[in-house]
Amino acid sequence: MTKRFVVSIVAASLLASGSAFAQSTTAAGAANGARAGGDVAGPVGAIVGGTVGAAVGAGLEIPNAVISSIPRDEPSVVVHERVVVGEPLPDTVVLRPVPRYTEYRYAVVNDRRVIVDPRTRMVIRVIE
Repeated sequence: MTKRFVVSIVAASLLASGSAFAQSTTAAGAANGARAGGDVAGPVGAIVGGTVGAAVGAGLEIPNAVISSIPRDEPSVVVHERVVVGEPLPDTVVLRPVPRYTEYRYAVVNDRRVIVDPRTRMVIRVIE
């Protein structure tokens, strides 16, 4: 395999994999991308993975104004599934629009506030 082909495969797999970018920050995206790329294609993959991960992580960052707009006093729903970034919430969880930022939805699950992509129900941020 040529290096160019390996780099292309690593970049494509990292872009397609939501779990490779479980954190929604640029730094975490770079670290996770480098680790995943290194696992797949060694040092060259780590470089490409880190670059792609940083770019994707930057795109996933949620403005602080959105986070601070989510009410803190909502009742929590208990679910037995793990609630993690990159995984969808069960259909039984009601998603509420974020005040003033209706492109986002949130829920309070297992006493944790989460920001969710309304189209896919995927958790994009867990607010601690």
